[in-house]
Amino acid sequence: MNPTFLKRELNFLLLITVLSLVLYGIHSYLLSYFGTELKLFFPVWQIYVFHFSVTTLLYTVVNYKFSTGKTDVFILFMASTFIKMFLSILFLLPIILSDFEKKQPDIFNFFIPYFLYLAFEVYSITKFLQKSS
Repeated sequence: MNPTFLKRELNFLLLITVLSLVLYGIHSYLLSYFGTELKLFFPVWQIYVFHFSVTTLLYTVVNYKFSTGKTDVFILFMASTFIKMFLSILFLLPIILSDFEKKQPDIFNFFIPYFLYLAFEVYSITKFLQKSS
């Protein structure tokens, strides 16, 4: 294994874990304070496990390809982002197809962290790509 791959990966895992715990704590607090009457389809922890897993997997694939010498990872990143969007639709499919009355809070609960994780992912990948240039 390439030591720079491991260093980047461990640093990313530490940062995404901290980010996830902070976002989950804030999200849970806001829901307990402002959303006490909401009945949600998805528990908040499931949303964060999904985002953590998919983002970590995507970053790991791009990091691995980059560490093997393939410096042109833009197409890989775009393809994996498309796959991430598809997986998000699959994750949300049960609520989309259900007769659940209030779907909007669940959709917001999913997509606000989605965009925060996406921004973190783009920042992390851009950061190690810029260092290598």
